[in-house]
Amino acid sequence: MFVLTSLTLLLSVRGNNADTGASLERTFCKDGFCIKPSDGEIRAEAGLCVVIPCSFTTSPRFHPQNIVWFKCEPSKQRCDGSDVIFSRNTKQVQPGFRGRVSLLEPDVSKKNCSIIIKDLTASDSGSYQIRVNGFIMFMKEDGYTFSSRATVAVEDLTQKPAVMIPPLTEGQQTTLSCTAPGLCSGSVPEITWMWRRGGGGGGGENHTYLTGNITAFQIEHLSAVSQRHVSTLTLNPSFTNHHSTEVTCRVSFINNITTEETVTLKVNSYPKILHSSKCKVQREVMTCVCISDGFPLPTIKWSLMWNHTKSSVTTAVANTTANSTLVLNVKDHSNIAVQCVSSNVVGEVKKSLTITTSERVEDQHGKLLPWAVTAVSLILNVALIISLMFLWKKRKTVKPNQEDRTYMSLQKKDQSPEYDVIC
Repeated sequence: MFVLTSLTLLLSVRGNNADTGASLERTFCKDGFCIKPSDGEIRAEAGLCVVIPCSFTTSPRFHPQNIVWFKCEPSKQRCDGSDVIFSRNTKQVQPGFRGRVSLLEPDVSKKNCSIIIKDLTASDSGSYQIRVNGFIMFMKEDGYTFSSRATVAVEDLTQKPAVMIPPLTEGQQTTLSCTAPGLCSGSVPEITWMWRRGGGGGGGENHTYLTGNITAFQIEHLSAVSQRHVSTLTLNPSFTNHHSTEVTCRVSFINNITTEETVTLKVNSYPKILHSSKCKVQREVMTCVCISDGFPLPTIKWSLMWNHTKSSVTTAVANTTANSTLVLNVKDHSNIAVQCVSSNVVGEVKKSLTITTSERVEDQHGKLLPWAVTAVSLILNVALIISLMFLWKKRKTVKPNQEDRTYMSLQKKDQSPEYDVIC
């Protein structure tokens, strides 16, 4: 006679469980045989695994030898040999289930008939039935097929990998980890890291694909058949190259079942004071500008090495950049020293700013001005002289006009006969 001793139930996937209502409290008995399987619907996800819990005991006269599981149509009152999905005789098992179904407890004498089905697909949805074979008094072979059935519903994979990103600081090497969903042992999934530079969308992004080292280890508080699959990626973060970029961990199971998770990296960096930070004095007013970049957004303070009375500070921020402007009145800046101090949670940086005066620039212009005037004047004088010479020469070589020719003809002493007549 079979009586209930224990019930083993593993939650192989997130949200995967049998009904926890009255159906799990029922024990099915007939002809002296009793069993307590999970007769409710068990939900699981494709690519992962599912556990069908089941347990039994037997009278001292009956000794179980083999457990057989069937998957058959609900219309069938009794499953037959063509529906076997698990048996000690592997030749009886349907090809599609070979290697995918196993007992949680291989020792049948412990009366645990729970099975685990891995690498699930939608076709694994259906009804499952059990038969226990054995001997009475080690002599007569006997067994019993229970009419109670467990129902499994395999849904699309919705679980995502668990991506763990520790705090990132520029220049400090760290390790990223990605854990595949599901705890059941099964086919080792392929875990791929995808690195997208310039996160935030757009067609001009560059993608880098990196495959990490996949490791599997036993979970102590679960069955020995339960494992995790983890991929790790060593990174030396750079604020310029990695901050605000996206990292995706993609897990690919057999049968082209994939899932992925994307995270955005945040890299802490020391503040950097830009070279454009400086001071300028004009008409006894000093204006100093300090620009600092870093993450988290740095703060800016001013360190002044002399006593001052009137000053004002304004600060503007944008993304990871802070811009602070200091304005104060000064009469003599020869002994003035101005220092910009920028800091965030990572560290602090200081910079002494150079001071320039607008008067010095004007003096340089003043020195250049006389030379420029002299040069322009000389050029104009030379051009004028050349023009006058050119006009004089042109005037000298010009041809006489009609009046000049008439005058010259009257003065000519012509000895022709016509001239004598006129005289």
